Amino acid sequence: MKRIKKDDLVKVIAGGNKGKIAKVTKVEGEKVYLEGVNTRTRHVAANRLSAQGTKRDIQLPVDASNIVLVVEKTAGAEKVSKVSYQVKNGAKTRIAKVNSKEVK
Repeated sequence: MKRIKKDDLVKVIAGGNKGKIAKVTKVEGEKVYLEGVNTRTRHVAANRLSAQGTKRDIQLPVDASNIVLVVEKTAGAEKVSKVSYQVKNGAKTRIAKVNSKEVK
């Protein structure tokens, strides 16, 4: 079980995007893709299908060690937490360490 999953709200804690809050769109191993964070412009050359070259925005991943889960978000402030695991009735669930509540 991963500590960060798709559709989680996370905060970037290191790198050029430090402090930004975003929603997780995809997780691939230890790389996490965030909505609107770490985008680059890719220049695409002309080919048979399109006579003119174009610019396209691509999404680059952020390492999972550089983000932390946002547990509560209020007006102007957010509460972040590390994630631990707990086994209940044979099922493994994610628990926020800051308030010991289950993370959906």
